[in-house]
This record gives sequence, structure tokens and C-alpha cells, in this order.
Amino acid sequence: MERLFSISEVAKAFGLSVPALRYYEERGLIRPVTRRGRVRYYDHAALERLAYAQLWHNDGMMPLADSAAVVESKHVEDRRALIAEQRDAMLQRIRRLTRAAAVLEHLLECPSDRPLDCPVTGAYIRARVDAALAGEEFLDDFLPDHPDKP
Repeated sequence: MERLFSISEVAKAFGLSVPALRYYEERGLIRPVTRRGRVRYYDHAALERLAYAQLWHNDGMMPLADSAAVVESKHVEDRRALIAEQRDAMLQRIRRLTRAAAVLEHLLECPSDRPLDCPVTGAYIRARVDAALAGEEFLDDFLPDHPDKP
């Protein structure tokens, strides 16, 4: 007979709280094979399914709903489409974070005592104000010649 694991054993083994594991269950990511009284028990296959869901959610940094969609996908094409969408969104966030880090780096290293006297910061601020007052969309980039510019 296969060993079964209680919800508290599974939660501890996987670094989750019992409420988090119950939430995973509500989302369809894991299912108990039995209950004894009020305690849920899981088999090895359920733990593999949980580890698979954690691969997408924790390691792949996918939202839980998208992780569930990947876990539930029956066809590789569906799974690839979900993964590609998440990867593209992540790469966009990386570009934005890289740019933000470059902006902060410039602001940290700027030798001007007054930010508006800095040729880069001052020009950016003035252009942004001019665009706002003209009712125009502001398209200028703070660091137009930065190598990490998206």
C-alpha cells in the first residue's frame, strides 16, 4: 500500500502553509486522495503535481492562475502559448527594470548639486513639463543613449 501524506506533512515538506496548500487545492493544482476525519491526505502522484505547479509558479514566476492553466493543459501547443505569453511579459518587465536601474544609477552618479542643472535630468524634466502643458504624449527617454535602453 502506498504511503499517504497528511496536509501538514505536505505543507511542511514543500515550504507552504496549510492555508496555502488548501488554496492550491481550491485552484485545482492538487487534490487529496482521501480524508480521514477532517485531515486531507495526498499520495506521491499528488506531490508530483504540486511540485510541477511550483515549477511554474515559483521557478517560472507565473501567476497561480496561469500556473494552473499550464498544469491543466493537455496539448503542448496550448502550454507553449501560455508559456510564451508569460515569457514575453517577463522580458518586457526585465527591460523596464533594467532601464529603471540605469536611471537610478545616473541619478546616484550625477555630479550636479541641483538635478535641473544636470544636462540629462534637466533636459528630461523640461521636455516632460513642456509635453504635459501642450497636452501631448511624452515620448522622450531619460537615457536615450544608454546601452540597456529597451
